[in-house]
Amino acid sequence: MKKLLCGLLTCLLLLTVSVANAEVRKDRIQLRENYPTEYVVVKGDTLWDISGRFLQHPWQWPDVWDVNPQIYNPHLIYPGDIIYLSWVNGQPRLSLRSGVGRLTPKARVSPLDDAIPAIPLKDIIAFLSDHLVANEDLVNTAPYVVGGRNDSIIAGAGDRVYARGELKSDERLQAVYRPATEYRDPLTGEFLGYEMLKIADTAIPAQENDIITLDLRKTREEVRLLDRVLPIEESRIQSLFHPSAVPEGTEGLILSVLGGVAKIGQYNAVAVNVGARDSVEAGNVMSIYRTGENVRDPVTGERIALPDERAGLLMLFKVFDKVSYGLVLNASNVMSVGDKVFEP
Repeated sequence: MKKLLCGLLTCLLLLTVSVANAEVRKDRIQLRENYPTEYVVVKGDTLWDISGRFLQHPWQWPDVWDVNPQIYNPHLIYPGDIIYLSWVNGQPRLSLRSGVGRLTPKARVSPLDDAIPAIPLKDIIAFLSDHLVANEDLVNTAPYVVGGRNDSIIAGAGDRVYARGELKSDERLQAVYRPATEYRDPLTGEFLGYEMLKIADTAIPAQENDIITLDLRKTREEVRLLDRVLPIEESRIQSLFHPSAVPEGTEGLILSVLGGVAKIGQYNAVAVNVGARDSVEAGNVMSIYRTGENVRDPVTGERIALPDERAGLLMLFKVFDKVSYGLVLNASNVMSVGDKVFEP
């Protein structure tokens, strides 16, 4: 009886240890095979690229970045700097050593724009500054273009047009937007918002009753009737992102590909049906799963759904109430609108 009891206790202990070890393994930072011990930063690198040389999951870089006390901002990494791998309490750490060759004390003056970004900003800069998602009430109540001088119905930079309605802000400099895409939840049909494309920057020299005078400045397309006048977004363009997993249980679908392309690949920007109401924020990372195809069983004739397959990874870079924009940073397969996104 004692031997049986001891055996059961031993099995229970081993099971407990196994579960604990499994949890440790789940949270452990995993390095890539043949990872380097150090890497010299070159022009064009991003933090994501550099971390991907060391880590299997590059988005985990905040967990392994060892902040150098001599560096005010660890994101200010420059070409020529050296990233090296070390170990602290059995865990990997990535640290930075400034470029060599400075034998005498001197100041290094570098424009902030020269520092490598977290992700390739060139692929999202237009969506950070020129796109927004607005609710139906905002679109319906915003002033709209009613015409231009000399009976013109389209106008460009340097032209004057007129809008009618009540301005949402007293700012003299505002922008003209055009509803480009109506977002609806593919499963519930819920209206999520309008994607608004910025058409022009404009100055407002005068307003009489509900008629607003607009002097068009920089334009990307011709301003047309019914385009809306909205305040320019005051939020500074975010260039530093701190990757983290979305809240547990968060899931959604890809609504569209921004920029007019059909298929989705690396560095494409997409819209997904999760937003601030789901407690997500810029920098959150999500896995993308390609929806399994529906095929016909050649024996039974039934239609069956093949399993979903992991196809990539995206990071949210701009979050609205019900919709977010994300950049695909890793792609192992072609993806499409309707594919699923989950916590990584």
